[in-house]
Amino acid sequence: MQLLSVNTAAVERFVATDGQSLHSAIRKRAREGSVAVQPLGLAGDAQADLSVHGGLSKAIYAYPHEHYAFWTTVRQQARVTGALQPGDMGENLTIMGLLETRVWIGDVLRFGDCELVVSEPRQPCFKFNAHMGFNQASKLMAQSGYCGFYLAVRREGTLAAGEDFELLPGPREVGIAELFKAKMRKSS
Repeated sequence: MQLLSVNTAAVERFVATDGQSLHSAIRKRAREGSVAVQPLGLAGDAQADLSVHGGLSKAIYAYPHEHYAFWTTVRQQARVTGALQPGDMGENLTIMGLLETRVWIGDVLRFGDCELVVSEPRQPCFKFNAHMGFNQASKLMAQSGYCGFYLAVRREGTLAAGEDFELLPGPREVGIAELFKAKMRKSS
């Protein structure tokens, strides 16, 4: 398993496809070199709405790179132009080799200099639709299960693109994929 990219963003204003003005830090971009991992997330990263993002249990958001092909295809079908790059799902960590179906609440991602604990799946919101450029993006995330997952910081340190990491199993009682499906059923 590998960390392909470490991504951060400041809160910025952008205009959605319907003309609505939004404030968000969803437009994450890759950082060079080592990035400090702190209890509330990565140095240099922000969240616009702390009622749904951030905090100790949602300090860092990881997303599998394997899902990028799916999003490229559906964006093309929706006639959205522009290539996707790491961070475009709003994730802090673009990872490879670990999908939601293999992750459970309490699992630990051990990197060379820090440890992160899986806390919950991401739930899509209207800002994801706006950022992706079409109004069905959240619905497609819910249907596909390609949600990624939030991480709490167990041991502070640093992260850098290209690092390998290992998965240390937690109690294996609640899986990310199953919890995401249950939350999506409940919210619809």
